[in-house]
Amino acid sequence: MQKPQQPDLENVVRLRREFIEDGYTDYQLNRLVAAGVLHRVRHGAYVDRVLWDRLSDADRHRVLCRAVLRTAHPLTALTHVSSAVERGAPVWNIPLDEVHTTRTDGKGARREAGVVHHVGVLDEDEVEVVNGVRVSPAPRCAVEIIATTTPEAALVVINGMLHAADLTRLELLASVKAMKHWPHTLAAHLVVALADDRLESPAETRTYYLCRQQGLPRPEPQVEIRDERGDTFARVDFAWPAYGVFLEFDGKIKYELFRRDGETLDAYLMREKEREVRICQLTGWVCLRIGWADLEKPVATAARIRKVLESRVGPVGA
Repeated sequence: MQKPQQPDLENVVRLRREFIEDGYTDYQLNRLVAAGVLHRVRHGAYVDRVLWDRLSDADRHRVLCRAVLRTAHPLTALTHVSSAVERGAPVWNIPLDEVHTTRTDGKGARREAGVVHHVGVLDEDEVEVVNGVRVSPAPRCAVEIIATTTPEAALVVINGMLHAADLTRLELLASVKAMKHWPHTLAAHLVVALADDRLESPAETRTYYLCRQQGLPRPEPQVEIRDERGDTFARVDFAWPAYGVFLEFDGKIKYELFRRDGETLDAYLMREKEREVRICQLTGWVCLRIGWADLEKPVATAARIRKVLESRVGPVGA
């Protein structure tokens, strides 16, 4: 699955002082905001309202980051979740209402409205420029994420970076080792153990995590199914070949990505059902399907998966 294309956000943020230089007054700026012409991103920073309304939550965060950087110290770089979002990594269950930064001179650690300025050793030669803004390097960003969120949320981001080849497993291991004395990184071993570049989406990562946390046998991701001639017919999200079970995740993104031009949703679902039947015929396996709602009920979902596995080979250890 390809990384979604990010909109170009260069020069979309204008500061109050720039409007004032162009002859606008504060009264006029307030009127433009009230009329829906401008959107106030933060105090003294504005963006076109039409642009703002069509942006995703992640891209709105990118705009907020640019608003912060416009007035920040020149040695400031985006770090933590802000660095991950700018790289296009998927983010799940991490708040995007605050911008995270670090200065390469080690100064400026504080928290203000909408901004968390971290203190830490970030060398100037480590800083990378992505989409025109300064960000922490991907391996460091991975550990920053581990240190500031839950293992499941961190795994979503890190698997996204691994799958997009923004980060390698060796780089992840080296960064975790180098920063092992950072506070709040005790869960790093779990994240590293489950990190897998084959996992293509937050849904797949969360399903994989659910299996681990609920004591299910570890499934194999992205299993190819071959037809009678040995040609690849399909690829399933997960499989337990030894149990003769495969699992597919149903979600809106799949419907959007894999529907053919002009294909109705009903036609797509019928084609997907035919694909499932064909896979079962080729393998002799049975299919499990889960969705986002099932991930919010991990115990019940794991029990359902375990019951199907046990029906195939006998008791499955918890």
